Order: sequence, then C-alpha cells, then structure tokens
Amino acid sequence: MALRTILKDGEEVLTKKSRPVEVFDQRLHMLLDDMAETMRHADGIGLAAPQIGILRRVVVIDVGEGLLELINPEIISEKGTQEDIEGCLSFPAQYGYTVRPKSVKVKAQNRDGKVHTFKGEDLLARAFCHEIDHLDGILFKSHVTRMIDPDEVEK
Repeated sequence: MALRTILKDGEEVLTKKSRPVEVFDQRLHMLLDDMAETMRHADGIGLAAPQIGILRRVVVIDVGEGLLELINPEIISEKGTQEDIEGCLSFPAQYGYTVRPKSVKVKAQNRDGKVHTFKGEDLLARAFCHEIDHLDGILFKSHVTRMIDPDEVEK
C-alpha cells in the first residue's frame, strides 16, 4: 500500500466526470488499498478516485462502521433531507452547511465486480452523496448554503 497525494481546490481534474471501471484486477485492488490508507492517514471518512487524480468511478468510505469500497456506484433512491456541516479533504479548513438526503440507497460493485446494494442514513448518506458527486465533478461547495469558520467545527 502507498499514500497518494490528495489534490486540492483549483485542480481541474476535480471538476471532470469519471469513467466507469470495467476491469476488476489486481491493479484495482491496489488502488482501493491505497485509497483507504490515504483516507485514513488524512483523517477522512471518504475519498473518491478523482481526489487522487484518477478519473475512475471508485470510492472508499468509512464512517466508523467499517470500510466500504464502491466501484461504479449510483444512487438508486433517496428520502428526506438533512442539513449539517460538511467538509472535504480537497478543501482543507473549509466547511459549510449543506442539504443532503436523510437516507439513500446505493448500488455499486465490490472489488471483484459483484453488485451490492447499500443503505445509508445520516452521516453515511451524506458520505455516499458527497463521494458520488466527486465522480461527476461536483464539489461539495456547490451544495453549501452557508460557509462557516473552521473554529465552529467540532474536532
């Protein structure tokens, strides 16, 4: 495993749409392992491949319930709304209130290509939406209703 560099605000690749993964091989497994290590090292709860400069539909998430690896994820349903503080590893020390669905259902493949369905509520729903947005070149700041001072965020 290796730590990857997380791209920061202003990098053009962050605004580009990612391509689907078609080959499920050792190279993909290495990417997933590197992404998980990079996310944990940066104290994040999610990381999308475009954030490390790779335009593929690959996401890792861990909101404290174990690592989720999502390849070619898509939101298939959403319910309700929630507003809470959100940040992003590509936008250090920038936070804002965003409105996201309260609950989402996501269909994705695992590292071996098998299709799974995941249901997320609250923080996990937010993470699903945030990371899948990255795959479409959509940044969290486009959802922000109000930016806040970093000192207002609980560490």
